[in-house]
Amino acid sequence: MTTFIHRRAGVSELNDLIESAPDEIVTLDDDHRRSLGARFRAVPASGHRRIDAWNVERAGEPAHAFRWSPATTRRTLGNAALRRLLRDPLCGVLDAINREIDDQLMRDVAGYAPRASMASWLASLHESELALVRADATNWALQMHEIALGIELPWRVCASDAFYDIARARTTLRGRQDLEVTLPDRRVLLRIRSGSPGKSSGPGLRSDLTIATLSHPHGVAPARMIGLWPESGVCLGVDGTMSDLRAGARDLVRTAVAQQRQRQQVAA
Repeated sequence: MTTFIHRRAGVSELNDLIESAPDEIVTLDDDHRRSLGARFRAVPASGHRRIDAWNVERAGEPAHAFRWSPATTRRTLGNAALRRLLRDPLCGVLDAINREIDDQLMRDVAGYAPRASMASWLASLHESELALVRADATNWALQMHEIALGIELPWRVCASDAFYDIARARTTLRGRQDLEVTLPDRRVLLRIRSGSPGKSSGPGLRSDLTIATLSHPHGVAPARMIGLWPESGVCLGVDGTMSDLRAGARDLVRTAVAQQRQRQQVAA
């Protein structure tokens, strides 16, 4: 049974949550991966499916059609700008955001951006609309930077989310991760979300933990996965134990089953 750790999202509470992460290192081996793959292959897929924490939290409920907006670009641009800022401390946050947007626009001009990509969407905006994108991305980067600066142990901005493709199951798992904190012999992952956590936020966080473990080259689980909701001042933690990883895997498979049942109902 999973025990979720609930804390106020203060600096001291966050550092305590990081430093108190379990010492035991848990690993998923090839047998675990084969078992999970077999369970997903047993669930029919009408097309390629992608499952993430959002799907788990909504029990496989169909998502609205995705569209680019300031809200859907702010995390990608904000995290990239923060990585740029760390490489070049003389670069300000707003300048880093502008450079990231310029890089995206150059990709579109050079013809390297697919039609539905963020780069092509940014290129279609007027300057006033780009200003809204800059404002949202800047707020995200500043929030991330403030959180990161309060962490007492070494940290880095994750280069990307965690992805794991399940062979012959037409399934990709995507785990959200924003910051990685390095302890002497283990790691802790942090995920930042807007708004406030709901009743199903715990299983969603647990699924991110499982996907981060599966995507690791050696299957090593984070000692703890921490979700932060800065706007509501709340953080939630789940430990990288074998029982939690198995529970996260079950959540992901159940979500695939729920998605398939809903598709069948729509088809009927």
